[in-house]
Amino acid sequence: MKWYALGIFLFFSNTHIFSEFCRTWEIPGKKIENVGNYDVGIVLGGMFEYNDDLDALSIRRQGDRLIQAVTLYKTGKAKKLLITGDSGYVSERGLHEAKQVKELLVSWGIPEEDILTEESSINTYENAVETVKVLKKHKEIKSYILITSGIHMRRALACFASAGIKCESFSTDLYSNQTGDYHWDQNIIPNVDNFTTWNKLFKEIVGYIVYDVKGYL
Repeated sequence: MKWYALGIFLFFSNTHIFSEFCRTWEIPGKKIENVGNYDVGIVLGGMFEYNDDLDALSIRRQGDRLIQAVTLYKTGKAKKLLITGDSGYVSERGLHEAKQVKELLVSWGIPEEDILTEESSINTYENAVETVKVLKKHKEIKSYILITSGIHMRRALACFASAGIKCESFSTDLYSNQTGDYHWDQNIIPNVDNFTTWNKLFKEIVGYIVYDVKGYL
């Protein structure tokens, strides 16, 4: 049992092993210069927590979605941004993400008319369904680029396609090494953070299967 436990620990804590498994699931990222021009960049929520003590947003790893979205906007790759999602929490925790992110972007100097929001959805399926309702009010928008985490992109693209929106993908905060070029320490030094990332990968795979069974995809 000790050897089994050691083997399991070494397997699931190895960065190279996790990255190779994750690479089969994640939708690869793209360089900004290789991205076309789109009428809107659709940014999925799940980027922030809310600090009630400071009355302010607190960014998480998935906040890379917003950084990349702003970069796409500033470089002219996306004419507008659409932030989708309210809060995935069961209880009220002060987070109303789309509304609060819009306020943040306006404070950064992005014109309010260039920021659309969908402020009611609480999961990926609802992100897609409710975003369609918003876009129906903007007939001038005809091309879309979807901005979310690479590990989440497969399920997100399928949801939006099922809802009637064919999007190009722009994956962010990637976990996998897309080139296969690893540092020596990633091969031999255990990293306990990989247990968390394995959990994220399993969650996405299970989520995709459940969504498919429920007819969301």
